[in-house]
Amino acid sequence: MTERMTVSVSEGIADVRLSRPDKLNALDGEMFDALVATGEKLAADRSLRAVVLSGEGRAFCAGLDVASFFRGGGGARDLFARSEASLANFAQRAAWVWTELPVPVVAAIHGVAFGGGLQIALAADLRIVAPDARLSVMEIKWGLVPDMSGTQTLRRLVRLDVAKELTYTGRIVSGAQAVELGLATHLSEAPLDAAFELAREIAGREPRAVRAAKRLLDASGVVGVEEGLRLEEELQRSLLGKPNQLEAVRAIAEKRAPNYEDPEGTLV
Repeated sequence: MTERMTVSVSEGIADVRLSRPDKLNALDGEMFDALVATGEKLAADRSLRAVVLSGEGRAFCAGLDVASFFRGGGGARDLFARSEASLANFAQRAAWVWTELPVPVVAAIHGVAFGGGLQIALAADLRIVAPDARLSVMEIKWGLVPDMSGTQTLRRLVRLDVAKELTYTGRIVSGAQAVELGLATHLSEAPLDAAFELAREIAGREPRAVRAAKRLLDASGVVGVEEGLRLEEELQRSLLGKPNQLEAVRAIAEKRAPNYEDPEGTLV
């Protein structure tokens, strides 16, 4: 199988890149396989503190490689196939797997993020976008709807009327407009550099607390208020007085950088 993604890890930060630059990182069958496999492998790495997700070449991801699928380049895999291990079908998991990572994912977006490419970016926790980047919920152009979990992630970021307008029209927005609408977190002339700067800041925080914070915030608005408050208490109890939490306090008192241990086991 042709390599579709590259991964390197340094100081707890995974540098993950879609690697099909000659096709603007468009999604063929092998890219779907690579996205899911990469996300699942990273999810099991307890030493990981943050992920930076980007695309090599001139774009983040141009979306589905329609021509490849028409030629049979989608492979034998059924993209709508489901397993008992996930709520999402295989196509949805190519994006949704990044929401399932226990650590924060920062997407660096340049060039285009169209259709499925945008849905992958929306599944990240944070998005740093170039001013001249172009983003679009483009499925309506093909007479389709977003089907890689975008209807779930888009709705978490923007008002319902904005989500509907972008989905109904397939309108292309710039990076600057994306920030104004809430599709992106920050604007940067060098989004990859900015994404790594933010990832390093996150990686310097207590790793179990960061993982707990992601779990709590992702659950907010999905679970009921009572369940959310109970989860907040349970996770806080799991952090209080533990070695990393005490190290955070000592580091502040001693005016030095903390030295955290990697998480072990699972959070409550």
